[in-house]
Amino acid sequence: MTTAAAPSPSLTSVFVRLKLSLLRNGLRQSAGRTAVYITSLVVTAVFAAAMVLAFLLMRGNADADSIVVLLTALLALAWTVMPLFVPSGDETLDPSRLVMLPLRPRPLVRALLVASLVGVGPLFTLCIALGASLALARGAAGVVAAVVAVPLVVVVCVALSRAVAAANVRLLTSRKGRDLAVLSGLVIAVGMQLVNFGAQRLSRAGGLSSLEPAAAVVSWLPPASAIAAMDSASKGDHAVAAAQLLLTVAVLGALLYWWQRSLVKLMTTPDGSTIGAASASGRDRAGTGLLGRLLPGGRTGTVMERSLRYIWRDPKTKAAWITSLAIGAIVPLFNAFQGTGSIYFACFASGMLGMLMYNQFGQDTSAFWMVAQTISTPADAYAELRARALALLLITVPFTVLVTAGTAAVLGDWSSLPEALGVAFALLGAMTAVGAVASATFPYSIPQDSAYKNVAPGQGGLAWISIFGGMVAAALLCAPVIAATIYLHLADEESLLWLLLPGGTLYGALITWGGLKLAAPRTSGRLPEILAAVSKG
Repeated sequence: MTTAAAPSPSLTSVFVRLKLSLLRNGLRQSAGRTAVYITSLVVTAVFAAAMVLAFLLMRGNADADSIVVLLTALLALAWTVMPLFVPSGDETLDPSRLVMLPLRPRPLVRALLVASLVGVGPLFTLCIALGASLALARGAAGVVAAVVAVPLVVVVCVALSRAVAAANVRLLTSRKGRDLAVLSGLVIAVGMQLVNFGAQRLSRAGGLSSLEPAAAVVSWLPPASAIAAMDSASKGDHAVAAAQLLLTVAVLGALLYWWQRSLVKLMTTPDGSTIGAASASGRDRAGTGLLGRLLPGGRTGTVMERSLRYIWRDPKTKAAWITSLAIGAIVPLFNAFQGTGSIYFACFASGMLGMLMYNQFGQDTSAFWMVAQTISTPADAYAELRARALALLLITVPFTVLVTAGTAAVLGDWSSLPEALGVAFALLGAMTAVGAVASATFPYSIPQDSAYKNVAPGQGGLAWISIFGGMVAAALLCAPVIAATIYLHLADEESLLWLLLPGGTLYGALITWGGLKLAAPRTSGRLPEILAAVSKG
């Protein structure tokens, strides 16, 4: 006698229960984690309620459609970049945990998508979509469009986030993924500057009505197109509303297909970090690649290559460089766009980049002892410092030219480009010179165990003296070029201002050479103290 086999539960329900179990077990780990989750849930709920109320108050406003469409686009953008900068925010973002299970891609995508709808983020997105429907949906056609558009927006946002995460899962679980997390603060800071800049431009452009051209374009970009469909249906443009909804559905299908292809590739392709390791090590032994061939030979090229590899591979060094490059470009260019800047604001880029020469040996941390073994005379120290400065200038000089030329283009002040470049190069040379001396005189350690600590405990005073004292010294060293610039302007000698470019460049080069020469004997004579300082913590 045989009995019928019990029906197996669907994969979707299994994954939903798994997601709930992960959430429940995670909250049971500690009372602090539970408190943080509940607090975040309450804050999110309050903010979502405030947004829904704001959308409700916008109902009937002539600019409501533009505001709601653009806010939906920003929400979708947040869903896109969230897995890249918060890779550990959701443990189920890594589908490589399911590689050994006998699961087909299509049911797996469906199960993961439904399970992904369980969480604070989808709930907040649902509230925003509901608020948008309250602001835009009018009449029977608008309500019908809202019934389709609201869940469509949520599903597209979640699918977009999951597809991006699956396509970059190797990155998110590697060291480079942790590098992105270190840089997330920079992205937020730059984003705040962009929002501030946009708000200022908006206030001068005549109010919210100036958003209409941008909203007209964004209304055809999913998932904002689904929100725009509610407004189109409410206005009687049924064909346009249907086209916007169909476009959103088509993009959802494309995202699901991309997600499925990424899962297939992830589950059938070996991890590249373990394949060809022997051949990669052979290439490392055979040579240093294109970068090594482009750099000069001897110790200079070796030190330059090491410094450039630190910039690319070390998270702290990379974060410092990207921060300096971003802020050095944002300050002069944004002021120029606002019409309140000067071409001399481009010197801000020189100052930010020149600060990267400070605490050169602290960037090496405890590995500096290997460098110290190669320094026995002031000549060795000079060669080491000169190569590090050349690696710095290899990036900073063309970037300074680019930012200064961009500022001149925005301001339409090309005649002032030579003098501004001369002052910028002089400042860059002064910062490089003082940075070399400060590196030998006031070295300090950069902790590697925390992404938020840049100075070891007890060395904060050294860092302040090194950075701010060095900035004052660099300003004093740059005073002759600044004085010459002011004099030529006051004397109405505009025809001679072009001389500031070769003069400032030569002055910056001489100051750099003098600073390196001064720092070399200090470095070779203080190697034990430098090694002890940079190895602390």
